[in-house]
Amino acid sequence: MLTWADFRNARPDLAEAGRELLYQFGVGLAFLSTVRKDGGPRVHPMCPLVVDGRLLAFLIPSPKANDLKRDPRFAMHSFSRPNDEDAFYITGHASLHDGADFRERAATQFWQERQANAHPPEFDQQLLFEFFVETAMLTRTTGHGDPDPQHTIWHAGR
Repeated sequence: MLTWADFRNARPDLAEAGRELLYQFGVGLAFLSTVRKDGGPRVHPMCPLVVDGRLLAFLIPSPKANDLKRDPRFAMHSFSRPNDEDAFYITGHASLHDGADFRERAATQFWQERQANAHPPEFDQQLLFEFFVETAMLTRTTGHGDPDPQHTIWHAGR
């Protein structure tokens, strides 16, 4: 498993394209898949955040956050694009991050990306997770319905 910075060092082309797709709307947006207690998948939208070479997300106390605390496996997928079917997908493990200084830096960036100066009090209840990359897939297409999408697949340690 690699930090985002280590992934970027290993495959700068995939990391840059992935970041562009995750941030295509100006803030990080992706779908996060976790493993429910019964082994089934759970998929929800969320806001990934790249801070100091780390891929992070603030998650409200929820079944999704509980899933990651119990079973750290995840999959993350970029949102769809309006003019093509380009996509970025990663899998790996998540870890709860509890460092107060780093949490403050991440929160500051989160609110700066949203052009907000202050955050609501309940934001302090959110849990900060770091996502470590094991596999990545970048899909490039010529538009919707492309009969020959181009997939670049990468695995850590290979």
